[in-house]
This record gives sequence, structure tokens and C-alpha cells, in this order.
Amino acid sequence: LIFQSENGARREISHAELFRRVGRLAAAMRAEGVGAGDRVAGYLPNMPEAVIAMLATTSLGAIWSSCSPDFGSAGVIDRFGQIEPRILVCCDGYFYAGKRVDTLDRLPEILAAIPSIRRCLVVPYADERPTLTAHPAAVELDCFIAEHVGDATPDPVFERLPFDHPLYIVFSSGTTGKPKCIVHGAGGSLLQHLKEHRLHVDLRADERLFYFTTCGWMMWNWLASGLASGATLVLYDGSPFHPTGYTLFELAERERIDVFGTSAKFIDALAKEGLEPGEHSDLSSVRALLSTGSPLVPEGFDYVYRSIKPDVHLASISGGTDILSCFVLGNPMAPVHRGEIQSPGLGMRVEVFDHEGRSVRDEQGELVCTSAFPSMPIEFWRDEDGSRYRAAYFERFPGVWCHGDFTLRTRHDGFVIYGRSDAVLNPGGVRIGTAEIYRQVESLDEVAEGIAIGQRWQGDVRVVLFVRLKEGLELDEALIARIRSVVRENTTPRHVPARVVQVSDIPRTRSGKITELAVRDVVHGRPVENVDALANPEALAQFERRPELET
Repeated sequence: LIFQSENGARREISHAELFRRVGRLAAAMRAEGVGAGDRVAGYLPNMPEAVIAMLATTSLGAIWSSCSPDFGSAGVIDRFGQIEPRILVCCDGYFYAGKRVDTLDRLPEILAAIPSIRRCLVVPYADERPTLTAHPAAVELDCFIAEHVGDATPDPVFERLPFDHPLYIVFSSGTTGKPKCIVHGAGGSLLQHLKEHRLHVDLRADERLFYFTTCGWMMWNWLASGLASGATLVLYDGSPFHPTGYTLFELAERERIDVFGTSAKFIDALAKEGLEPGEHSDLSSVRALLSTGSPLVPEGFDYVYRSIKPDVHLASISGGTDILSCFVLGNPMAPVHRGEIQSPGLGMRVEVFDHEGRSVRDEQGELVCTSAFPSMPIEFWRDEDGSRYRAAYFERFPGVWCHGDFTLRTRHDGFVIYGRSDAVLNPGGVRIGTAEIYRQVESLDEVAEGIAIGQRWQGDVRVVLFVRLKEGLELDEALIARIRSVVRENTTPRHVPARVVQVSDIPRTRSGKITELAVRDVVHGRPVENVDALANPEALAQFERRPELET
């Protein structure tokens, strides 16, 4: 592992040292009573201790789950509270955009809300020796290990368990309530990642793999599996634009990165800033550039080959949390066509269905997978009869996995993805559930209810929030600032709405559910197909041609 923080800290950990540290932590966890099926949660930056804790957890047959430290207490509780972890591994703070952010002050609320947590292991990061006296359950990670194993260096003991034994719990975006807890199995996840790394990316044991990600995104799990190919993982924590937009490319030059992964939004932002990474940094080591999170527009392809590197393998990839991997991705033996994802994943029977369930080509439709594949989730947590699992993926086309992406299959056998076909917001390629926004906004006394959509804007999507205020109140700049503040503090900065607009009524179905899809259609000038299902269709008029959404 090679770790770089935006504050300048750098560390290297060899495979042998990684093995030693995993063995020590695993032995300490076993002494603490952690075993197969228990949950261990990480609330950490993308740093070596996250990888070490994950490997130690899974070596015991316990289940690892993680989220990033930019989640507020409510977001952490919504996720980890459902899975009842026995141990929480966290940091004392993190760095972003030149600022230090403390996280220890969130611990009392988190630990009080999740009584299953017996020990909270704190990794010093923002401070060399964080003060933990106010947190009785908290102990420094190294002290916890020393308490149980002293100076011993036991090798990890990898429990032998069934192929589909749970490995990870990852979380959906929480569109219709608390995030769904998606359980992925060990064998299927490893097979799928090895296939994608070794065949689709052509990753080799002597290479360095980098992906700009947090521990709250499934690309972190994907990145960690690079160890299975013997690759060195390059981990980065911080803003990709601090102090400049060249930061990650300077990292690529310095560490001689071979495979460089990022988001389409990052590429778009570089282009808008007029940056020339290829002129600024020596990127001769970079042979593959991976892009995901949102569709990479054709102009993004142009920018990569013009301004980053003309002979790089640009692989736009797409899949998601639901499958912990990709449905469509790169092919190092095939040409790259502008604006297209190159191919379906090997062994993945990916097709595009029209609304009647017919397979189509050169026509937009739903991305589906018509046969089983290794990294299908093994279950949703606490979904005893599997009904929520089936409803999530198999209701649209019975017996066929429907992923919820609006997609086109091209004559090259490539794919173009136009975005999510459901109500999930997707600004900058980060999936955001509206329910997480509503829970924070509606905690304000002034707000009766809200409805959020993603508005297409300048090649991306921005979050727009409509609010119905209590009787007699008017939306002003002070209230808009409070709304944005409460969303930022309790979720993540990406959840913060770009526009907040007042309405007097919100359309809802006859069963009382607000209807985001109808609002989104009106905002984009599309006809609403389900007007008859609305209890108050007249409310739609308030969302038409709003001047606030034209800038």
C-alpha cells in the first residue's frame, strides 16, 4: 500500500508488513470475541488502516461495512444502526480542501444510538494522540491490539467458509427510506473483481492501481481487491483539487501509477478549468484511465485524449453498489469509440430492453442482465423472505435483473448510459437518495415537506429542492442557508441542493406518496404519463418553467 494525504503525509506498507498488521489486528478482534457473521464497521478515510481492518475482519469470517467520515452522525446511524456492528473503527478527523475536520465529537451520538458497538477503535490521523477521555468505549487502535496480543505477531488465520459466506454489507442510496443494506458474498465478489482487474483492465502483479474513492463508495471495495492480483494499491485521502487540479496527476507521476481511476465529473471539471495534465505532469507510466460514477460525455473522451494522454486506454465503466462491480466496462484488446463504454462484462448477459421487455439495439431502454452472475447480492440484510430483494431488481421484468439505468447498445456492441431511470439523484456521478435529504430538511420548523429531483445542467445533474413551508412563511436567503447547512452537516456536501425553490403544494399519488418522477418530467418539459394516479395533479403547474431553474 502507498498512502498519500492531502496534508502531505505519505506512508508505504509492504505486503509482508500488511500481512503482519492484519494478523495482529485479527488476533485482537478474535480475543474480543469477533467471529464469523459478526459485523465490523469502518468510519474511515481511504487510508491503510481501512484496508487492514477490512482484511482482519474478513479473515475471521466477520462482515465488513464502511462509510466515509464526511457523513454526519445521522447518515452513519442510518447505515450502521441497521446492521448492529460489534466494533466500530474510526478516525479522529480528516483533511479536505485544506481544512481539518474533527469527527470525535460525533462519537457520543453514534455510540448512544448503536448500542451493539462494544469497542470503538480510533485511528490517530488528524492528531498524533487524540483525546479520548470523553468516550469510554473508545480506545486507540494500537492500544487495543497491544491489550490483546502484546508484542506477538501471529499470522492471520483465514476461516474456511462457504463460497457465498457474507463478505461486505454496502448501502443503497436510501431513496424511499433508510438505505438498503446489500450483502455481498466472498466468492462471487472475489471472482468478479479478479475478472475485471486481470482481463478487462489487464492489471498485473508489478503494477500500481489507483482509484480516487472514499470508503463510502463501492469502488473502494473494488480497489482493495487489487491485492488479489499482487498489485500495489495507491490510496489518497483529500480533495482532488487541493491545492490545484493537478494534485492527482502529480501523484501519478511521483508514484508511477499504471492504472488511474477517477470519476467523469472530475474529468469534466478539469476540462472546464482548462487544465492540461499531460503538459503539467509526466504520465508516461499511466497506461489505463478508468472513469465511472456518471456517464462520460463524448467531449470528455476528447479532453482525455487531447489534454491528458493521447495513447492511454480510456475505459468508461458502469455497474454499481448493487453488484459491487460492473455490467459494462473496458476491453484492452478493442478500440475505444467516442462516448461509448466498450463492452459488457465477460460472463454477463447484458442487454437493453424496451418497455415491453424486448431486447433492442440502437434504441434507448433499460439495462438488464438476463442470466445469473457471480456478484449478485446474496441477500438484503434482515430481508428474511427475500421480498425486498426481488422487488428491487426483478419486478420490472420477471426473472430478469433490471438495473435502473437508461441505456443504449450501439452497433459496435458498446453502451451509452444516459443516467438512472428511477428517482435516485446523481450529481457528479454520486448516487444520492432523496429520503436522506428530506429527513434533514423537514427537521426544520419552517419546512412542512420537500421534494428533490436531479435537473440536467451543463452536462451533469444538479440537485434541486422544492419546499412547502408552513402557512404564512416565505423562503428567504437566510432559510435557504439553514437548509443547506443542515443537509451538509448531517449527510454529505454532495447532498446539498444547488437550488432551493418554494412551492405551495407537492404532487402525490392517491396513496399519499409524493411523486418525484412526475416533478422531474415537468421540470424537463416532458409529459407526465401518470397524471391519473395523482390525487392533486393541479400541483404540477407550480413546477413548470420556474425562472429559478434557468440559471
